Amino acid sequence: MISHRGPDSCGLELFSSGTNEVFLGHRRLSILDLSEAGHQPMISDCGDYCIIFNGEIYNHEELRTHLQNVKFRGHSDTETLLYYLKDRWVDGLCDLNGVFALAFFDFKTNKALIARDPHGVKPLYYIQQRNSFLFSSEIRAIEKFSEKKVSKENLATLLTLRYNPSPYTLFEDVKKVRPGHNVLIDFSQSNISIVHSSYVKNSTDKYKGSFHSAVGDFSRELEAAVNRQLMSDVEVGVLLSGGVDSAVVAALAQKQLNYKMKAFTVGFKGQDENNEIDDAARSAELLGLDHHYVKIGFDDFIGTLKKCNSIVEEPIATTSHIPMYFLSELASQHVKVVLSGQGADEPLGGYTRYQGEYLHHLLPKFLLKGGVSFLKLLAFKNESLNRGLSSLAEHNDVTRFIKAYSIFSNEEILKLIGISENRASTLVDYLYNSLDCKNICNSVARMMKIDARANLSDDLLMYSDKITMNFSLENRVPLLDLDLVRFIESLPLKYRIKLGKRKIILKEAAKNIIPTEIINRPKKGFKSPTDIWFKTNIEEIKELLLSSKSEFSSFFSQKAVKVILDKHVAGYNKEKQIFLLLSLYFWFQKY
Repeated sequence: MISHRGPDSCGLELFSSGTNEVFLGHRRLSILDLSEAGHQPMISDCGDYCIIFNGEIYNHEELRTHLQNVKFRGHSDTETLLYYLKDRWVDGLCDLNGVFALAFFDFKTNKALIARDPHGVKPLYYIQQRNSFLFSSEIRAIEKFSEKKVSKENLATLLTLRYNPSPYTLFEDVKKVRPGHNVLIDFSQSNISIVHSSYVKNSTDKYKGSFHSAVGDFSRELEAAVNRQLMSDVEVGVLLSGGVDSAVVAALAQKQLNYKMKAFTVGFKGQDENNEIDDAARSAELLGLDHHYVKIGFDDFIGTLKKCNSIVEEPIATTSHIPMYFLSELASQHVKVVLSGQGADEPLGGYTRYQGEYLHHLLPKFLLKGGVSFLKLLAFKNESLNRGLSSLAEHNDVTRFIKAYSIFSNEEILKLIGISENRASTLVDYLYNSLDCKNICNSVARMMKIDARANLSDDLLMYSDKITMNFSLENRVPLLDLDLVRFIESLPLKYRIKLGKRKIILKEAAKNIIPTEIINRPKKGFKSPTDIWFKTNIEEIKELLLSSKSEFSSFFSQKAVKVILDKHVAGYNKEKQIFLLLSLYFWFQKY
């Protein structure tokens, strides 16, 4: 059921451990050490330890230097990980610079741990029952063991945040490991017990140097991150937009490679403002890349959304996973590994909501209260701006952050599904405390730090991993390299973002990496032109969402759904809301 994640080989092993049986399965996408020495499940020489692992450990060669007494059979990072965790157990997770979902078993003590990387680049799901514990990189492999009871509380949270944050999914009993967390499993007794905890140590580093020094240090950290993520025994390509982030990654990678790097871009038929093909083609020409592209239209939007929804498994409001499907399909015809520029916006302040939060930080409270009401009158049909303005007057960080993310208000959720949302604040509050946000002096930096471990992991990275891996393609994100992010988050906020300026240090460093022509282009978001598509195809959408015979209609009020659709036609941009409702429609249809 997850053969697409690793078509090169399959490993299945059954172990007896105490009174229990342990069954481990693994699909392999051969990228590093293509020989049998990289086969999984991988068992230690003594036979007492075993690992299965999806991802890459970019500093594994450095970690090997700490394992002096091990006689390695090959050069895979899996083998490094096996013996590193054998020596250090959970403490060893803190030293890993990479992306991973892993399961490590100690058959001597009948204990195991499963863990997910700090940014949640790799997904990891589980179901705990009284005498069994099941886990997988995707829901589909454990779904038949689920009771398939939909949690309305989790549905309400999804409608608020536009994705389901870890540890929740729409299924009551299917959980996902939080980014930077591990689950310790004790199967020494017939009733299995688990403990869920964080293994990440918060960095308290604060950069003291000048901006000029910081640019030089940032450039070195960035180049080192890209070089680490070129670790591969197969050819590496790049997902190239028309913007700065992916161009910088591509330029630094091409500098290290002895072959012409293949670059892949997706665009849209017609003259839509989101079409990046021309800009990307020019970037590829300037950087000396072999450029490939694909154009998509609305021709079979509903069919493609249904297909993508099945691949992603969790409904989300992010429209960009439609173009990601075609982009991944294109890239997979040429390479097995791609680099992307994903992940820069959160730590470096690239999103509009950070400008809103910056305003909140600057403006006095009395001005916020009256000014927001007036501005909302001027922007009454701009959904994104309205959302940002609604959040500005809130004094509590967690409440304000949630309002900035929310696409449905609590009043709308109550009308749609009959219950109010009450879980989002607890989830954001957990992150706020575990990341020690109270000791970060600026609320903009607090918001960015939370985003890099919440909506990034359970929305953008989740769909990117699922869709690329659906085509047996590994997507690497050098801008989320752990050493690099640690450095970025140590910088003064003014080196990253100011009012009217975003990703300041990246753009300054880029001047020595890529042509200024690329740097000075206007930003274009990676999304589908669904605003227009939904207006021109509204009857087809109504036919689905307003059908009284669907599973969707047993959870959603058709009257409340119709209000959302009518508002979009009347000029209020409700594309995210409609996209999420359509995703939920197909999710209910499937499950």
